[in-house]
Amino acid sequence: MFSKKEGESVMSKTLTIIAEGVTVEGKIFSQGSTRVDGKVNGEIISEKEFIIGKEGKISANVKTANAIISGYFKGEMIASGEVEITSTGRFIGNLIQKDALLTISKGGLFKGESIISDNQEIFKKEMPEKSITPEMQKVPVRPVSTLSSQGSSAARSAFSFNNPATNQNSGNTGEASR
Repeated sequence: MFSKKEGESVMSKTLTIIAEGVTVEGKIFSQGSTRVDGKVNGEIISEKEFIIGKEGKISANVKTANAIISGYFKGEMIASGEVEITSTGRFIGNLIQKDALLTISKGGLFKGESIISDNQEIFKKEMPEKSITPEMQKVPVRPVSTLSSQGSSAARSAFSFNNPATNQNSGNTGEASR
């Protein structure tokens, strides 16, 4: 389905795989290709190809370049390139593309809307905002042992983390009160 450019393979060198039996809930951002054989609920941004294997079950909003659906997909997909639904693929939801590049094999299911958009902004695949600022990522965190001789009940708070960037005069190490 995907044409090869000279010296370039169909799959990107960076491949993210969610294996069969694995369930992921949340946001996934991949700079390369993504293959899902497990279950994903949430949001997926895959800069290259997005592949759902036969056992894959996706309930998410997806942004990608190209897609191959051999499993189950429910949600909204924004694809700047080709989308193929194989004979075992099930697509339920909306598909937004730059051009009409949708292929449905005999036996494949597409239930929803196929929308062609010339709004280039929606096809941008940017890394989602991080909740941790870059300054917070650079601060070293050192473990502080809080084990005591109070038996197994003290194991609940076996370790706490003291962030040296916070006010060190507060005396709070995150330790559970006893």
